[in-house]
Amino acid sequence: MRIVFMGTPDFAVPSLEGLIQAGHTVCGVFCQPDKPVGRHQNKLQAPPVKQVALEHGIPVFQPTKLRDGTALAQLKELAPELIVVAAYGRILPDDILNLPPMGCINVHSSLLPKYRGAAPINWAVINGETETGVTIMYMAAELDAGDIIAQAATPIDPDETVETLHDRLAQMGGELLVKTVAGLAAGTAKRTPQDESQVTFAPLLSRALSPIDWTKPAKAIHDQVRGLTPWPATSTDILNGETVKVFAVQETGESTRKAPGTVLAAGKAGIDVSCGDGKVIRITELQAPGSRRMAAADYLRGHPISV
Repeated sequence: MRIVFMGTPDFAVPSLEGLIQAGHTVCGVFCQPDKPVGRHQNKLQAPPVKQVALEHGIPVFQPTKLRDGTALAQLKELAPELIVVAAYGRILPDDILNLPPMGCINVHSSLLPKYRGAAPINWAVINGETETGVTIMYMAAELDAGDIIAQAATPIDPDETVETLHDRLAQMGGELLVKTVAGLAAGTAKRTPQDESQVTFAPLLSRALSPIDWTKPAKAIHDQVRGLTPWPATSTDILNGETVKVFAVQETGESTRKAPGTVLAAGKAGIDVSCGDGKVIRITELQAPGSRRMAAADYLRGHPISV
């Protein structure tokens, strides 16, 4: 099948590679513009999807706008039968959605209709979900609201972070996409409207989500840390009064009557803190201002804490 692929970050790479390996003609790739990197922001780094496309000799397009007619003209010249989108980062206007004869489909990292929006993997973890997955759907004018073609589910481990879950879902998305496109080509793909009564949302992340509220239950804090690693990361100022980023914690299973946010112990195992439900969280990995990410034990060598 003749396909235009639209995607930008690492999550989209397995989907693009899967289409190429399956023998489809990926006639063009659209992704976000290169981003400045480095200490002085004076170097440009190509998105992961662009790097893969160039390795395979696929033309790359990086429009800054989609509504001025330029992208539409480029797509008409490419003449795709199908447009595949995976974490592109832009909303497609109606004239592009209506262009390919087989439509536009999207690889979304949740079991729709749950977690529509920009950060479905993060919010599934933050909310303590035990299962998530990927959905291939037709694209519609409303964000992530199109009819479902296929889904695949996976359990979320109680201690799993967004980082490992992201990578697993990316691979699952690529595999499911290849099967779905084969079904579309054969005319066997199903189309199921989403149940609007089950819709939930996964809005963009921000640093406003970072501060840990120690009056919350230990599990909620644990899920917050898992869901915000590596960015924006959770934070707390209970250690010597300086705000540190917290990257990993453990639920110890221990109980305490100390007030929430009290540092109960600090040693080789980590830093134990009381939570709102009387349970104890152990901080095992953190980052002090101006420093690197490190084990809590390493932090304590230079920052002794009074218990």
